[in-house]
Amino acid sequence: MPKVEFWQGNTAVAMGAIAAGCRFFGGYPITPSSEIAEIMAAELPKVGGKFIQMEDEIASIASVIGASIAGLKAMTATSGPGFSLKQENIGFAYMTEVPVVVINVMRGGPSTGLPTKVSQQDVMQARWGTHGDHETIALAPASVQECYELTIEAFNLSERFRQPVILLSDEVVGHMREKIVIPEKGSYHIVDRKRPKEDPEKFVPYKPDPEDDIPPMASFGDGYRWHVTGLTHNQWGFPTNDPDISEEKVLRLMRKVRRFKGEIVKYDTYEVEDAEILVVAYGSVSRTALSAVREARSKGMRVGFFRPITLWPFPDDELRGLLGGVKSVLVPELNCGQMILEVERAVGGKARVFGKGLVNGELFRPSEIFDFIKEVA
Repeated sequence: MPKVEFWQGNTAVAMGAIAAGCRFFGGYPITPSSEIAEIMAAELPKVGGKFIQMEDEIASIASVIGASIAGLKAMTATSGPGFSLKQENIGFAYMTEVPVVVINVMRGGPSTGLPTKVSQQDVMQARWGTHGDHETIALAPASVQECYELTIEAFNLSERFRQPVILLSDEVVGHMREKIVIPEKGSYHIVDRKRPKEDPEKFVPYKPDPEDDIPPMASFGDGYRWHVTGLTHNQWGFPTNDPDISEEKVLRLMRKVRRFKGEIVKYDTYEVEDAEILVVAYGSVSRTALSAVREARSKGMRVGFFRPITLWPFPDDELRGLLGGVKSVLVPELNCGQMILEVERAVGGKARVFGKGLVNGELFRPSEIFDFIKEVA
């Protein structure tokens, strides 16, 4: 039977990871994500998993990549400056197509910034933090329930597409406590990476299956030969400067996600059918924004609400399809204007787009967003 708990968001992330099959955590403590590491240290050994605290953030993501190559579902958790330090190895995982899950509980920046305060300043870093072309998958929970469910989804997507997947939580979502319904084991979908079906002698490690552009993944130690390098490589995994092979590798990294964008993106809406003003918000801000939208509706204003749950790929087609009679789109976020750039691109001039940023470490009050709606109306 499902269980009901009263959990912190970070607790839900850790327990969701274990439910998804995570059996390795490599991390380094950093506020406001440290509870995830603490819980994984206590809970992983109970299910036969391994926890290791490395000497720094760079080593922690490296250990996670190594564990995944060895066949384990693996995760790390961090915040702002730690996420910055992990970027080079995250890029390595994109190139080598190693599934890992990275939890980023966002806090104020730049640099060490506001360690104990909320922020959404890592949205663009999640997409563009590592150099080179690749597709990013990043999910933004807005509740403790979603911390659990989207962590499972992050593992499923990472295993399916053989690449890093990022959970962009934030300090408020990570530290608030709410009721959570934990589904019965076996009642939710779990995805495991594709394994090679041919004999080891015939295995070509980066030969993609045509139906999804994704190669099966062997584990080190189970008899298959696999060369791993961050250099652009051929289907055998060995470095190459061949222009055609190099281009096809990068294009496939993009294509394997883009082909299935419609199956990846998630979003939520409220009262969008007759909306003349649409509020777009994500993460902790979406809770405040939804409260303000309901207040506006109670006063007869035609205001709707759109919440991207998948920040990357951004649900641009889904947003564009709701514009109909929308005249103005409002984007409140805890930064100086990051996701508004994607909203403007999706809207494509069909409506006016207004942004409202906040970078003082506090949340918007519902009244502030309601005043924002009144200003634009």
